[in-house]
Amino acid sequence: MDANASGLFISIEGGDGAGKSTQAALLERRLRAEGWPVLLTHEPGGVPLGDYIRSWVKSEDAPLTPEAELLLFAASRAELVNRVIRPALAQGAVVIADRYADSTTAYQGGARGLSVKSVRAANEIATGGVWPRRTLLLDMPLAEIQRRVQMQFSFDETGRIEPPARVDDPGERRFELLGSDFHRRVAEAYRRLAKAEPERWTVLDGARPVEEVAEDVYARVRELLAGPPPNPNKPAPPPA
Repeated sequence: MDANASGLFISIEGGDGAGKSTQAALLERRLRAEGWPVLLTHEPGGVPLGDYIRSWVKSEDAPLTPEAELLLFAASRAELVNRVIRPALAQGAVVIADRYADSTTAYQGGARGLSVKSVRAANEIATGGVWPRRTLLLDMPLAEIQRRVQMQFSFDETGRIEPPARVDDPGERRFELLGSDFHRRVAEAYRRLAKAEPERWTVLDGARPVEEVAEDVYARVRELLAGPPPNPNKPAPPPA
């Protein structure tokens, strides 16, 4: 995270079906209940340009080249960082990112096969030097990822499978519908990233019951928040 930010930046990463959105929402809810100013973001989205780009990169009917995916994700991220994430951090918020730049490295680099140089250059421009202090990787066996993706359901905090409202709308599940080899390459790319930068990454077993994972996620984040909430009576930034 850049030196000018006073808040805490956390990202949650993992392949499709790993439970990132569920865990990010549960973490946001718990920290807000404690009085922390919290901002939850997801990618691509959170700003008008990002929402527009999402409809393109996630559409099952609009195939894109890997290069186009890379640049569209970068454009969305640049807007999100400058208009949402950086201001929230400057105000002392806890920013929880449901995916961030590491997703681009894992998907467009590791799985799509784009060069490390190209992906790194795009990420450097898009992030402007703003990186999470801690990235939590929800890791699980490929068989479990495939099972969850095929169900196309989410998990609530009790571990029940249910079809709640998702960030993805019908027809916007292009990545989830790709084959097992693609998801294997994504998982392997994430593991390489975590191994290369252990001071930032924490790998968690995402195949455990949802409430158990949630407790682990909360504990890892809470240890980075010293003392009580800084402004317990100050309204938290609205969700992105």
